[in-house]
Amino acid sequence: MNFNTIKYFFRETFTSLVRNSWLSLSSVGIVTVSLIILGASLLLVVNADKLTKSVESSVEITTFLKENVGKVDREKIEEVIKENHDVASIEYISKEQAMQEMKKSLGDRADILESLEESNPLPDAFRVKTHKAEAVPATAKALEKIEGIEQVRYGQGVVEKLLTVTHWVRLASAVTLSLLTLAAGFLIATTIRMSVFARRREIGIMKILGATNWFIRFPFMMEGIVLGLTGGLLAVLVVDLGYVSLIQKLKISLPFIQLMNEPNTMLYILGGMIGLGVLIGALGSWVSLRKFLKV
Repeated sequence: MNFNTIKYFFRETFTSLVRNSWLSLSSVGIVTVSLIILGASLLLVVNADKLTKSVESSVEITTFLKENVGKVDREKIEEVIKENHDVASIEYISKEQAMQEMKKSLGDRADILESLEESNPLPDAFRVKTHKAEAVPATAKALEKIEGIEQVRYGQGVVEKLLTVTHWVRLASAVTLSLLTLAAGFLIATTIRMSVFARRREIGIMKILGATNWFIRFPFMMEGIVLGLTGGLLAVLVVDLGYVSLIQKLKISLPFIQLMNEPNTMLYILGGMIGLGVLIGALGSWVSLRKFLKV
């Protein structure tokens, strides 16, 4: 590709953008709005996933030991529990520690437990966490079979419902993002197809004169890339400013709500929006030209 050819491509791209200024502006607008919706939805999905993981990480199994279990047997039980490949961590809770925790949870009403301090009825226990929340029910059943364990609790019924909800949240998020991406691509491709249709006679003449499909297609692809890049940058600006503003407002009004604010994750999301805008613009041009470049 020589310099004159490159110069021709840039001149054609610029001329087309200026000549079809209103169409170009509408294309940029569509890209911007589509990517703003997509970016906002992606941030919503990321924060929903963060909340889901936070809830899942709080799910734990409490194994209550039998009253006659001594220190040696307790250590053996602990070793057996650790052998389970789904177990991530295990913590021993003595009956005295359990009593103190119960007092703390009751707050001002802790005095009702004073009569139970001498004859502490609470059992010793292990708190077990698994690598994945999905493994909790199966791990709990396995721990029930260990000799020396009196009872196993993990919020039976509630945990299963929680896992079902989180599964559907992730599935719905993935479907929503896929549909929004397809919708953005369709809108951009349709807009660029209108630009191509307006120049169909010019394309036909170039074909008659012997121009290759690649030579005809390249200026249109550059045009699509410029439109996609511009729309992507505008969308990133709006989403970034809006999200930062939301975080600042929540810190003041609802400080207990912690939104995702990791620089690397934000960079991936915003950079992905720009990249997607460029990709959709280029692919939209490519697809739109196929009909007009058929021999």
